[in-house]
Amino acid sequence: MYIHLGGEKIIRAAELVAIFDISIEQSSKLSKQFVASARKRKDVETIGEEEPKSIVVTQHKIYYSPISSSTLKKRAHHFAANG
Repeated sequence: MYIHLGGEKIIRAAELVAIFDISIEQSSKLSKQFVASARKRKDVETIGEEEPKSIVVTQHKIYYSPISSSTLKKRAHHFAANG
């Protein structure tokens, strides 16, 4: 199964690790360090031109998605329940 993250980006549901609201970046020092480390490895991708609303962590990359974390979580839950 696949999850649409916005724009033309689709990931395999099996690769999904976590979905966070974008606000976690301001509220958590650990999440800032995690994203900074991924940026150094060039493992961060921003989807589309819109303001990011969520951070999607996969096994190999971090995505900034214009879709809200609650919508993405519903999509992921739908596939987990029906997959």
